[in-house]
Amino acid sequence: MNFPQLPESTRLSRLQPPSGRVRMVMDTDTYNEVDDQFAIAHALLSPQNMTVEAFYAAPYFNNRSSGPADGMEKSYAEILRLLELIRQAPNGPDYNGPVLRGSVDYLNADFKPQENDAVRDLVSRALAAPDDDPLYVVAIGAITNVASAILLEPKIIEHIVVVWLGGHALHWPHTREFNLKQDVRAAQVLVDCGAPLVLLPCMGVVSHLHTTIPELDAHVAGRSALGDYLVDIVKGYHEDHTGWSKQIWDVAATAYLVNPSWTPSVLEHSPIVTDQVTWSRNAGRHLIRYVHHIERDPIFRDLFAKLAMLGG
Repeated sequence: MNFPQLPESTRLSRLQPPSGRVRMVMDTDTYNEVDDQFAIAHALLSPQNMTVEAFYAAPYFNNRSSGPADGMEKSYAEILRLLELIRQAPNGPDYNGPVLRGSVDYLNADFKPQENDAVRDLVSRALAAPDDDPLYVVAIGAITNVASAILLEPKIIEHIVVVWLGGHALHWPHTREFNLKQDVRAAQVLVDCGAPLVLLPCMGVVSHLHTTIPELDAHVAGRSALGDYLVDIVKGYHEDHTGWSKQIWDVAATAYLVNPSWTPSVLEHSPIVTDQVTWSRNAGRHLIRYVHHIERDPIFRDLFAKLAMLGG
């Protein structure tokens, strides 16, 4: 696969943590879990930090879907459900961008891109982005849609910054994390293509971004219909809440755009995703930004405050 070669100065400039408001799109397997919903709300409730231009439904396959296509459709419906709840709030943001269906399957052995509304929209928006204002692509699911857009039009790597929650920490013995292992070929495209990438690993880094039912009841429930919905889906995820907490990992991706100091990071050489779904390292590869720690408390403090403001 041949991709445009970014000048190193351009890549390093794009990998600087954002200091102002950015344009962004979100690629999300929303119905797969309960944390994508919090990330969507966090993005829309942070207009001083990001302008959300589009939502893309990503595929997933687990016990909450019958296959990747069904997972994508359920995610598409869940995004619409969340937007309706946000519109009902007295202080809800006015989102007018599109919600688009994404891939119905993963990349095959030939790395043939999936073509769909989400992929075409991402290509169009990226190519239209000016050099001094790249489009941030916040991806919190399998990276199929984003990799497909890169394969369909490789020039978009000159116009985007991908913020992906995927894989495990580089020191982890494997990287069979849900988002990555669903579409290993798409992950290989992402880390190989040279696009500016901010990687938020799960186990070993984002894995302690948890909350509890008492905390949600105290700070989120009763403030708005959206807040009640978020609390209900967390409660419904597990029967016994005694000594139990729920990971809300996906909010780490939006937290990076709200306040990068909450997601401390360093420049690292892009890892290689092996066919055995492990990381391999090569110091000759291009640089990415690697998040190595999460400041859990200020992230939840910011999220809870913004959710509380919805109710007036």
